Amino acid sequence: MKITIIGTGYVGLVTGACLAELGNQVFCLDVDQTKIDILNNGGIPIHEPGLAELVARNRAAKRLIFSTDIAASVAHGDIQFIAVGTPPDEDGSADLQYVVAAARNIGRHMTGFKVVVDKSTVPVGTADKVSAAINTALQERDVQASFSVVSNPEFLKEGAAVEDFMRPDRIVIGCDGTPAGLQAQAQMKKLYAPFNRHHERTLWMDVRSAEFTKYAANAMLATRISFMNEMANLADRVGADIEAVRQGIGSDPRIGYSFLYAGCGYGGSCFPKDVQALERTAREYDQDLLILRAVEAVNNNQKYVLGKKIVARFGADLTGKSFALWGLAFKPNTDDMREASARVLLGELIGRGASVAVYDPVAMPEAKRVLALDFAGKPEQLARIRFCDSALEALEGADALAIVTEWKTFRSPDFEQLKQLLKSPVIFDGRNLYEPQVMSDAGFEYHGIGRSVLTRA
Repeated sequence: MKITIIGTGYVGLVTGACLAELGNQVFCLDVDQTKIDILNNGGIPIHEPGLAELVARNRAAKRLIFSTDIAASVAHGDIQFIAVGTPPDEDGSADLQYVVAAARNIGRHMTGFKVVVDKSTVPVGTADKVSAAINTALQERDVQASFSVVSNPEFLKEGAAVEDFMRPDRIVIGCDGTPAGLQAQAQMKKLYAPFNRHHERTLWMDVRSAEFTKYAANAMLATRISFMNEMANLADRVGADIEAVRQGIGSDPRIGYSFLYAGCGYGGSCFPKDVQALERTAREYDQDLLILRAVEAVNNNQKYVLGKKIVARFGADLTGKSFALWGLAFKPNTDDMREASARVLLGELIGRGASVAVYDPVAMPEAKRVLALDFAGKPEQLARIRFCDSALEALEGADALAIVTEWKTFRSPDFEQLKQLLKSPVIFDGRNLYEPQVMSDAGFEYHGIGRSVLTRA
């Protein structure tokens, strides 16, 4: 099949590469010439395991092309995926200007039937806006052409996106019941047929329900994380071990273990903005989502918990103190720094006069770019951040180690070497990578999240 992907960001590039891997002819469009040049020269603008190999293989097979030619992109694809960014607006709502612009361009160039697929994460009612933009452009051209707008939200985890796409647990597709909608449904069924050979993974529903499903899924996962973080903070006060509690409640099949890990807050491009966007949608309909408001508040506060533990141990004035920070990306297997907890902790430590040596296995180039923006106008503070080439280099002479991202490479370090490099054997573990008793036996002062078990007589 001939497919066009509008937008070569995280979702668009993964979708395009994976659909090309299945034998489709995929045209990836982006208005950013620099990004297209990188892709055409064999580079990848994001870090995602397995993606570079997938793109290279399908470019070589001529099943995957990258271009800024809008007219050619519309002419190519019978199915047009809109996978552009929907960043949060100032009021928390999703900014749909790029989605609408993509729809308008389709309307300006299409001459026959098109299936237009909203792949971007968009609020309920976006399909109507996309339809209106296409119809307006067609009317301006005085062209009669049929189309149908479909909702097909993505459920990709950063760091495992290729695997998630190629082996989906579900495929959500929203179509309407018009003749054009039924034609679109047939096209989408054909496109996703390779995923449904052994058992049906597609969930068919109306367009608005499909749009809602994506937000509801991310809101539920964010809620579980914030719930567990709130329980962890209480566990610290009452002397309980949140890891034991997690196992105790996760063993209940009605609850399960997923997304019940306490830590220093969630980040990334999805959960923060999707929770805000769903809250904004609710306000438009005069409804207040009290639970989600609390979820967001808990997460924002959780990003300061590690800093508070460090201040409680070393004092409010950290002038002259040096810290090592392991992990900058918001999660492992990505270089994504959006809403990353490390940015909050760095701001806290640097703002209190400390120096920080930082290391991340993948995100160092992106971190340098983002932190330069975070500390814009404060060159003396930015100068107190040292970017290291290894985790061990960051430890040299540090008063303590803070762990913010749970990279596998941090899970089993040489603890004797850590003690030799650190000025004092103190670890603040924002992801609970280590066992408190093991760390104590090894001679470390250990501060986890919800793992400060009180000694009882």
